[in-house]
Amino acid sequence: MRVQTLALVGSYVPRQCGIATFTKDLRDALIQSNDVEVPVLAMDDNEGGYPYPKEVRFQIRANVLRDYQLATDFLNINQIDIVIVQHEYGLYGARSGENVLKLVRNTRMPVITTLHTVLSQPDQDQAAVMAGIVKESDRLVVMSQRAVDILTSVYKTPRNKISVIPHGIPDMPFADSSAFKPRFGLEGRKVLMTFGLLSPGKGIETVIRALPMIVREQKDVIYAVVGAIHPHVLKREGNSYLIHLERLAEKLNVREHLVFHNRYVSKEELCGYLGAADIYITPYPNKDQITSGTLAYAMGAGKAVISTPFLHAEEMLADGRGRLFPFNDSEVLAATVLDLFRDRAALNALGKKAYSHSRSMTWNEVGLEYRRVASEVLQERQNNPRIVQLFDRDTERISALPDLKLDHFRTLTDDTGIIQHAVYTVPNRLHGYCTDDNARALVVALLYWELTQDDSILPLADRYLSFLHSAYDSDKRHFRNFLSYDRRWKDETELHHDVLGRSLWALGVAVAVAPSEGTVALASRMFSAALGTMENNDSPRACAFALVGVHAYLKRFSGDSYVRRIRELLARRLYAQFLTNETPEWPWCEDTVTYVNGKLPHALILSGQWLPDPAMADQGLRSLKWLLEKQTDDRGRLTLIGNRGWMGKDGTRAKFDQQPIDAMALVEACAEAYRCTKDTFWMLKLRWCLDWFLGNNVTESVVYDSLTGGCRDGLYANGANLNEGAESTLAWLISLLTINRLQQETETGVFAKAAILAKVAGTEN
Repeated sequence: MRVQTLALVGSYVPRQCGIATFTKDLRDALIQSNDVEVPVLAMDDNEGGYPYPKEVRFQIRANVLRDYQLATDFLNINQIDIVIVQHEYGLYGARSGENVLKLVRNTRMPVITTLHTVLSQPDQDQAAVMAGIVKESDRLVVMSQRAVDILTSVYKTPRNKISVIPHGIPDMPFADSSAFKPRFGLEGRKVLMTFGLLSPGKGIETVIRALPMIVREQKDVIYAVVGAIHPHVLKREGNSYLIHLERLAEKLNVREHLVFHNRYVSKEELCGYLGAADIYITPYPNKDQITSGTLAYAMGAGKAVISTPFLHAEEMLADGRGRLFPFNDSEVLAATVLDLFRDRAALNALGKKAYSHSRSMTWNEVGLEYRRVASEVLQERQNNPRIVQLFDRDTERISALPDLKLDHFRTLTDDTGIIQHAVYTVPNRLHGYCTDDNARALVVALLYWELTQDDSILPLADRYLSFLHSAYDSDKRHFRNFLSYDRRWKDETELHHDVLGRSLWALGVAVAVAPSEGTVALASRMFSAALGTMENNDSPRACAFALVGVHAYLKRFSGDSYVRRIRELLARRLYAQFLTNETPEWPWCEDTVTYVNGKLPHALILSGQWLPDPAMADQGLRSLKWLLEKQTDDRGRLTLIGNRGWMGKDGTRAKFDQQPIDAMALVEACAEAYRCTKDTFWMLKLRWCLDWFLGNNVTESVVYDSLTGGCRDGLYANGANLNEGAESTLAWLISLLTINRLQQETETGVFAKAAILAKVAGTEN
């Protein structure tokens, strides 16, 4: 069946990465006969994107989930016949590139996914993402038979769902290297070569360590490393990796035998460099590498290739098409190079065999094969139409959430930390800062980074952690709370139970999530120092916040027996308070229901799962359900217990001032209840609680400010307080981050898409 429009999704030139080049070359191959339109949807790794050529019709910011839905709309509205997605875990946003599932799940046309990486031992997130891709793709394209074996054995993929199409290569002539060497000033030299974007883990050090042994016999050898430092490495580390390689060469006295062409070269220039090489080396240390475009290019240029035995190399260089040497083994590499230089006939034979084998890999042949597969897939869809679930976008209400907007969060933050109050939307410096808010701000910054992998937030996270560090009094083992704008502590002698609990919560999240070893080290040290203070603390809210922090800490350091002991101590203390005080009509640990109430059942549900103690988790679920019932008005809206009087056992309760932080605690608790039970009731209640911010409250006031990204300070009888302080803004952001994180968990298949299924089944109430 003839394909008329075929869209490509992937990175694209001028972005500097291997997949960008692959996508461009594939598009050029697909349009050779001029009878098919091939628009490109380009993946951006920065906010501003790139100056793309005209064939790029849509740009997707990797970390903005909404862009994926808009891209899906673009594809569906334009009635594209087939979409081909280039998949690499690092290309798409969030954990293990899970955002790509938002796109492949919702497109109405068939999806062909080219897998550039197929892991035989994926972690949980990688396995979940790949499972989603396998399920939602009509066809998977891989570039080696070994990838087929892994897909069928590890991911249980039906064999008829997989097509093998080799990595494309330019159609280069087979020519003697001496014809190209003068162009690069290499005449009279024996040239070893490696190319590609430079980053640690490419094995370049192995070749440099082999050079002294090679040079002793072949004094005219030069090792040319062609390619720029990977842009992400350059942004993060500068030229430090290149400097490391140069210093290694200097230490081994082979610097004059090493040349770096440290820039991104065009395809034409690359072909010239390849032509000048006598031996091409792929020294990669990763056994599981299933695809190597550089290896394919070298074979296509007719080069003698020496490689480590990674999966793609074992397959491509079999039957005498190249030589293999053990991973990180410089001595064997040197011996292999010298053998080939001593036996020119053997060297030429390797190049000829590689060149002959690669003729089916030219981009012209690869383009024809992709078009054949696309026609086959389109015909299969015609024969077996897929049901279009039109309810999906209407009922997956999470997808209609406001975007994560950090404008006001950043406005409230200065070089000290986050300012606690605001006059309307303007920071109010008169009241300075508090540790409570900076702890919550640290949680927001790191959960945002975990969700989006946006490194720009990390300096703010360090600022909030620095605030906590200055707030901690190591002699008294407690956190001060109030810092004036002129940086003077105003509560040196007071012990704040909630501040201790919230600080431990934030520090635990930092240990679990922060990417920087320094941040993790400081947070871990502070966490361990402060945790001991909780041993004699019976404040239920302090215990609850600390337990949530302990759980986060143990995600990274699960073997810490001291922290595990404290978890059990605090969890059983909190549970005992419930058992001692509750009655059938009052399943609560106190005689008054006050503030941040959802955090208490949240801690019981979490701890009950991990101790484990099913009765403890059940207590948390029962108390949370009772809390929700008590805060539901006769019109089915969430009506939070107000700060002006709370709620006593006699049923008397304050209707106002309702606080965003109480809605946040309920959102977090419902999310954990859903993780614990997989019951769709909790997914629906989670969104119901979040809707309090968006107008589903007793005065029908929108508490969230969509213009600033902030949140108004509480709900009164005459509507929302128009000041947008830190506590309220952070409560909103934590709530939104919580539901976005749960969405990503459902998107990767870690949890069922309960909100959709519940709505369809008619179970929402």
